[in-house]
Amino acid sequence: MGLPPGTPELKVLDLLVSVAQTGSLGRAAARHGMSQPAASMRITALERQLRLVLLERGPTGSRLTPAGIAVVDWALPVLDAARALVSGVAALHADQQGRLRIAASMTIADHRVPGWLMALRTRLPEVKVALRVGNSAQVADMVRGREADLGFVEGPHAPDGLHSRTIADDELVVVVAPGHPWAGRGQPLPLRTLAATPLIVREEGSGTRDAVWEILRRSAGTALRPPALDGSAPSVSSVRTPPATDSGGDAGRIPVQPAFDGEPAPPAAELGSTTAIKSAVSTGDAPAVLSRLAVSAELDDRRLISVPLEDPTLLRRRFRAVWLRETPPAGPAATLLTLASRSGRLAGDRPPHQNPRPAGAASRRSVHNPGANDAPVPVLPGQESVDSDEAGVTTA
Repeated sequence: MGLPPGTPELKVLDLLVSVAQTGSLGRAAARHGMSQPAASMRITALERQLRLVLLERGPTGSRLTPAGIAVVDWALPVLDAARALVSGVAALHADQQGRLRIAASMTIADHRVPGWLMALRTRLPEVKVALRVGNSAQVADMVRGREADLGFVEGPHAPDGLHSRTIADDELVVVVAPGHPWAGRGQPLPLRTLAATPLIVREEGSGTRDAVWEILRRSAGTALRPPALDGSAPSVSSVRTPPATDSGGDAGRIPVQPAFDGEPAPPAAELGSTTAIKSAVSTGDAPAVLSRLAVSAELDDRRLISVPLEDPTLLRRRFRAVWLRETPPAGPAATLLTLASRSGRLAGDRPPHQNPRPAGAASRRSVHNPGANDAPVPVLPGQESVDSDEAGVTTA
């Protein structure tokens, strides 16, 4: 239901109240930063709108009529409510500027977020940050459900329905126990051999799992998603592969399992955390593919061994920031997004992929369009080169 016709504006009601409080149209005009003739014109317009005489004007000044006194009495609670509204909105803005809710996938939360938050604290020490951790699918759901202002996910694609920015590339490595046959390979491992080998993987919804599976299915020539582990799959401690061999050509040769209909081998096991996978790999016979960030300590002290690939550049995935389209990062969220993006570049991550420039085309750089799963969109010469729709990010 809309306001009835003839509803006066709050500012002119406030002017009328000031006349009542100061006892003078001139003093009321001064309080509101206007001339007395301008104030008189506004009161006259209000009288015409209400069809009431509100002031008696005389050579010695102006005073409220009985109708004017009644209108002032009714206007006072309306103006108080308006001030409460404005004050409440200001408090909401202050609260939003002072807190930040973020959600991050496990690898990012463990190995990237702490550094970002230290940098944010240096920049904005008054901001209180709440962090929630889950797999990439869960983080995307938190952002969609407005449980987080900003999310950080892994995986081959941006989550559906969310805007995103690629903030870093992440190297994935094949790891095995020191006693595994691959630990002593004299030749790099073909990716097809890896695709044909049962691996220990994360649960459904994990960005690491999705990224690894997409790489392996391309190698195995299939467009199917990773099969869930069922009761027929071998256990972690008893994974053995059938008597087929790869083309390593020396003591590093090991049996592999042919892919079914061009599909990567079913998982050896599904585990709910990277820590559990590292423990299972170190005590069993099945390999895993994990972020180098997550296994750097184990590789340094040789609790796990990294297996070189024929083309190690293929095992990479992207870290992305995600947010709702209608609520782009602003204030502390925008600051954190900038810090995360800069951190990714300073850490030496490979820049996000850019489409090659067509022969003879004008100079056009690319950014990632979060509305199309990070598909590149053109940037005109002179425009700042970024990784997503900068127009949707508002800095503090």
